[in-house]
Amino acid sequence: MRIKAKSRVSLIIWIIILLFLAFVFIFPRWISFFYPLPHQELVFTTASEEDVDPYLVFAIIRVESKYQTGAESPKGAKGLMQIMPETAEWIAEQKGIDDFQAQNLHDPEVNIQFGCWYLRSLQEEFGGNETTMIAAYNAGRGRVKEWIRSGLWDGREETIENIPYNETEEYVRNVLKTYHAYRAIYD
Repeated sequence: MRIKAKSRVSLIIWIIILLFLAFVFIFPRWISFFYPLPHQELVFTTASEEDVDPYLVFAIIRVESKYQTGAESPKGAKGLMQIMPETAEWIAEQKGIDDFQAQNLHDPEVNIQFGCWYLRSLQEEFGGNETTMIAAYNAGRGRVKEWIRSGLWDGREETIENIPYNETEEYVRNVLKTYHAYRAIYD
């Protein structure tokens, strides 16, 4: 009698495991719950206008702010894509915007437009190398160029461990992992 009860419990556990695995493999989009597309229309439109990969934009938003428009870092970076006010002022100047104010970075439209514009400028500067673009987004373009020029890092994804700043190394790993997840789910 006791053996039958154990067998029945084992059978139920195996059925649950098999149903779970079937769900995961048959319906892989369940993972999209963890990788949403906030401000989807705005991101896709702006990324297209700036000729940057929208999934890279979503990855940066997820890693930088966890999709929080009001996010602000201890260093002062603001909004979804965590743009520093000084960088935003430079972007506004490049775009010919006269009335820019730092609090505008909490507006998703402004933040995403500035973030996509900045990514395009990094894309042009680093020849489309997403790994160096991501590193420069975090550490600054000047530092990344210096790392490459001095031979500290060659800018490749395979050598991320050579990035001299631990924070930037971890950031690049997180953004790339998130970017690859977005591409696998939605592309």
